Amino acid sequence: MSEIKVLNNGAKFTHATVGALKSFEGKQFVKDATGATSCEISFGTLPTGAEVPFFHSHKANEENYIILSGSGRFQVDTEAFDVAEGSVIRVATNCDRNIKCTSAEPMVYICIQAKQGSLGGYTMTDAEITERQNLM
Repeated sequence: MSEIKVLNNGAKFTHATVGALKSFEGKQFVKDATGATSCEISFGTLPTGAEVPFFHSHKANEENYIILSGSGRFQVDTEAFDVAEGSVIRVATNCDRNIKCTSAEPMVYICIQAKQGSLGGYTMTDAEITERQNLM
């Protein structure tokens, strides 16, 4: 099982890693390591033929799955469909979901969970261009 490591942190940020995704195994939640207050993010892997061993639903949080590698099937309630690297699947509250790897390579994915309907400003409606010395 891969573990998250905090690499850097300061008063206003935390930099963490689960390491190389091609060798990542298992499921790792990152909220506690990063101190996130707006969402939960998890990294997950499924070996060939494996699926999450249970269906689940959320009462208040929607989930967004991003498939980073591999391919498989995703089911929401009674609808099942193919997913592959680059797929993004948003799942609303109060419905069952599950995911299965059908590719020869493991499926690696990120799941972002946040309160449904909570997104207010985003991108440029919540951002402003600032002046700062570039230290890159």
